[in-house]
Amino acid sequence: MAQDLMLLPQKALYWKEEGALIVADVHMGKVGHFRKAGIGIPKLMEQEDLAALSDLITEYKPRQIIFLGDLFHSDMNNDWDWLVLWRDLFPKVEMVLVRGNHDILHDKYYYASGFTVVEQLELYPFLFSHEPLRNPADLYAISGHIHPGVKLQGKGRQTVTLPCFFFGEKQAILPAFGKFTGNVSLKYKASDKLFGVLKHKVVPL
Repeated sequence: MAQDLMLLPQKALYWKEEGALIVADVHMGKVGHFRKAGIGIPKLMEQEDLAALSDLITEYKPRQIIFLGDLFHSDMNNDWDWLVLWRDLFPKVEMVLVRGNHDILHDKYYYASGFTVVEQLELYPFLFSHEPLRNPADLYAISGHIHPGVKLQGKGRQTVTLPCFFFGEKQAILPAFGKFTGNVSLKYKASDKLFGVLKHKVVPL
């Protein structure tokens, strides 16, 4: 059965049939992690990410949000309080965290704040994970982790790397949602489909 997936310029995916908003690699807390180490990073960056999530919830009214790992970046810091306050704004929205390699806080913190934590999530016809899967069996895998980008080159040899959505035969990879993340240029085949993310739209490449 065909599924309707909307690719959003906010670097999120909306699955209409399930009423699910899907985002990868928010990396909340990463700014605090660097600031704690004495590296000056604007704190507003993460609050802007939460504001963008709030706007998406207001617009699409999802039944649930699926975070494809790296929701909170590593050790506890003051940014966790911002995440908890934001979560409290949407008590009726189910929020599921598919654990990523940076989600190292104890599960008790997530559960106490209204998040469900899983290693993988099967919702037919998709299998959601943090890292891409080599053999996703009969389900189509959707993941994050890679922070995918695509490098475009102009006639004057100028280049730009855009965050992108990647769709292969058995695997999709979402761009990183968080602003304080980089992009990694993907290797891809002619049969793969790439969609570059511009400021206000998503374009096929």
